[in-house]
Amino acid sequence: MAERTPPFAVASATVLLVRDGAGGLEVFMVERHHQIDFASSALVFPGGKVDPADRAAELRARCAGAAQLDDDALALRVAAVRETFEESGVLIARRRGAPGEALLAAAEVAPIAATARAELLAGRLALGEIAERHDLELATDALVPFAHWITPEFMPKRFDTHFFLVAAPADQSAAHDGGESVDSLWIEVGRAIEDAHAKRRSIIFPTLRNLVKLGRSRSVAEALERARREPIVTVLPRVARGADGPVIRIPPEAGYDLDEAPIDDLR
Repeated sequence: MAERTPPFAVASATVLLVRDGAGGLEVFMVERHHQIDFASSALVFPGGKVDPADRAAELRARCAGAAQLDDDALALRVAAVRETFEESGVLIARRRGAPGEALLAAAEVAPIAATARAELLAGRLALGEIAERHDLELATDALVPFAHWITPEFMPKRFDTHFFLVAAPADQSAAHDGGESVDSLWIEVGRAIEDAHAKRRSIIFPTLRNLVKLGRSRSVAEALERARREPIVTVLPRVARGADGPVIRIPPEAGYDLDEAPIDDLR
């Protein structure tokens, strides 16, 4: 009998948008629509697959730090910026040629979002067109690599997902899109972990592991510094036989809080 070929893992990007809150480090999360076929009703970070338009050659001139990135790495960051804008309304960009590294202010983003966000979501407008129209530079240099997870080979739908960490612009407001995402919130990282363990919220295994990883930092500055310092180890969970049945294992060197869990944790 021929060996089954695992489904292709689609290149994807996910963003941990973080800020300092009164009670500690907070992250923005969205609740996926219950009819979505992957992680339905779960609390997740904004993100999604890389679109062909994210690879447009002309985008390179509109991305900060692009010279240090190959085409695949740049497309992932463009997808991260686009998905964050689509799913949260936060635009990780600057006015082209503006001094300093400050991201767009809320007053600058509002008219762009009012005219372009729905068109972008519907696929009638590309992020590159928005950047050209408003003379923007995508702040791809503000995205700090945080993690890299690939869906296990036995799963029917697979993603090759790069997680990025970014400090939320100080005065931009984040809100869900009302389509794929039906709710959203800023939540203290520790509270999100507690809610998942108490079954008050549905949070899938990779998201929860990365919340735990993020929770080792007490502030945005500490989280960014740690992410820049620590190497990224790709996580492709493997099925193995544990003492009480099938388990999934992830590389210990990836630095998570565990390297083995019941296989049902992936469901």
